Amino acid sequence: METKSAEGKNERVDARAIVGKPVVGKSGKKLGIVADLIYEVRTGELVYLTLKSPTSYASSFQLEKDESGNYEVPYNSVISVSDFVIVSEEDIV
Repeated sequence: METKSAEGKNERVDARAIVGKPVVGKSGKKLGIVADLIYEVRTGELVYLTLKSPTSYASSFQLEKDESGNYEVPYNSVISVSDFVIVSEEDIV
């Protein structure tokens, strides 16, 4: 999977390395922890990150939920992956 690093460079990241990382917005507010990645089977395109342990801040976005009740954050809102997964709050809604 390709994503941007904290330095803004495109890098390949093992998708399994993202699971368990904290998810924060550009504002620095925590949304939760990555529970899983959802992708389009036909194309392999990542579609959503699912959140476990969502914060009240995450609840304010009225996100879709998966069949387990985990919030789904659109993958196109991901800005960077390093120690945290940083998402753009503007792209979530």
